[in-house]
Amino acid sequence: MKHNMQILQEAAQKNGPLCIGLDTSPDYIPHSVLKNYSSAQDAVFAYNKEIISRAKKTQSACCFKIQIAYYEAMGLSGMEVYAKTLKEVKDAGFIRISDVKRGDIAATAKAYADAHFSGDFESDIITINPYMGFDSLEPFLSYCKNGKGIFVLLRTSNPGMEDIENQLLQNGKTVLSRVGEKLNSLSDDFKNFYPEQTCSPVGAVVGCTQENDALTLRQNHKSVFFLIPGYGAQGGDAKIAARLLQEAGGTVNSSRGILCAWKKSPECLKKSENDNLTLEDIGDAAEKAMLNAKQELLKAKEQI
Repeated sequence: MKHNMQILQEAAQKNGPLCIGLDTSPDYIPHSVLKNYSSAQDAVFAYNKEIISRAKKTQSACCFKIQIAYYEAMGLSGMEVYAKTLKEVKDAGFIRISDVKRGDIAATAKAYADAHFSGDFESDIITINPYMGFDSLEPFLSYCKNGKGIFVLLRTSNPGMEDIENQLLQNGKTVLSRVGEKLNSLSDDFKNFYPEQTCSPVGAVVGCTQENDALTLRQNHKSVFFLIPGYGAQGGDAKIAARLLQEAGGTVNSSRGILCAWKKSPECLKKSENDNLTLEDIGDAAEKAMLNAKQELLKAKEQI
């Protein structure tokens, strides 16, 4: 049995490394589209379906990352949209990464694992925050033995990462390097559990906004598959992302760059001003953006 991280690694090799982030806010949807739906939540789901269908049609991405906060912000009906979006991504044949960043201990950690690896909100891979201690990972690791995967926060893409991740411990190492050591250890452990697979079900979140850190982390974690945020709207460069795609590889997330691609199209902006921009127009802009992102990332990777 292949675990989901292995399936994702192979999908990235086949379809390119782009991960499309469905961090979908009703604020991204113009009035001309919103007015066609009974609620903002229904409009968000239609928006998501359009993006997913374009990615399926063009085979321009290897996976989708669904950020749960945007759906929680819409209340109970928003969580229904979250669940339906997960199903839509699965039905389209893509790996689902749920960006939930859970991190707690004991029974609470197990409840989080059960919530996101089974039931209404079941996903394939989820993001995990290890900064309450490595014991907080245990319930999620149990699911990894049954095919699920986790991306553990390692080097995030926000400026505030300096506040904790780069702080020195008494032994002179950074907090980030300590988490990295644990990741390598877990990766080695899973090599014995999945001896015929080329990556561990335990991956790492590594932002692509700082080139020096990115290069060091790729060299220090050669067998770990990366989830790479920061590309596009957050200022990350394709060349930095491409460095992180070496060795075990990774998937590079773009959210607003695709969801809001219509806002960079003069034609779409004019239609929006005239209140006649359609969901198909938005899909056309998103499709172009995802294809451009895929080609940019592949070209940058080839040039290394």
